[in-house]
Amino acid sequence: MSRVVLITGASAGIGKACAERLARNGWRVFGAQRRTATSDAAGIEMIAMDVTDDATVAHAVAAVHQRAGRIDAVINNAGYALMGAVEDTSIDEARAQLETNFFGVLRVCRAVLPIMRAQGGGHIVNISSLAGVLGLPFSGMYSASKFALEGMSESLRLETRRFGIRVVLVEPGDFDTDLPNQRRRAAAAADNATYRDAMTKVEAQQAKDEAAAPKPDGVAALVERILDDRHPRLRRSVGMLGQRIVVPLKRFLPQRWFEAALVRVLGL
Repeated sequence: MSRVVLITGASAGIGKACAERLARNGWRVFGAQRRTATSDAAGIEMIAMDVTDDATVAHAVAAVHQRAGRIDAVINNAGYALMGAVEDTSIDEARAQLETNFFGVLRVCRAVLPIMRAQGGGHIVNISSLAGVLGLPFSGMYSASKFALEGMSESLRLETRRFGIRVVLVEPGDFDTDLPNQRRRAAAAADNATYRDAMTKVEAQQAKDEAAAPKPDGVAALVERILDDRHPRLRRSVGMLGQRIVVPLKRFLPQRWFEAALVRVLGL
């Protein structure tokens, strides 16, 4: 019997790459997207789910369980990026960022956990970011949402390991996805000149990195390996070496040195 996986944000980018790879390799794949479900394609059964809405999450998870009889894995990938200085970010904008990137994951986890406990196990893969390891300038709320996701996932992993549930964080750098095109900006950033020059420099470096970014197939390959591993590590970074290097550098360098290097790279 095919293993069953539910993937949020499956209509594009990393979610789509994961869905297509797993479907090709024998998984029964349910792909969730915010808008009304499109026709099934490439072996992926599409369902409608808005991760910011309790009722649609509960309904979608119940529908997958009813149709497939089990849920062996969940890949929480739905999210977006908000850009702007912390000072320029309104409370409503910050709340919306965390509503999708953090509370959306929490909703899906809470919905699938009783199913996984009853069946004796499963994998939960939460797509974080290198921005969940490093607080990037002018991406403060995006980093905050991913830092929150990292902390919650650590706790969840310890709480559920005795039930055979494996919680894993995947921390991608830049990949060739729709995330840059869907990036939102704090409304006040357009009017406040205080941070404009610095933000422009960061955006230029960001655009350069994104132009050189690889396809998300590497993330999908890593996720597949995680789902085949009975004892996966908590964290796995993936992406360009020049970006992934920040993980060990932040851990081992004195903070002053690390900040100085980062400022130099970003041209601030």
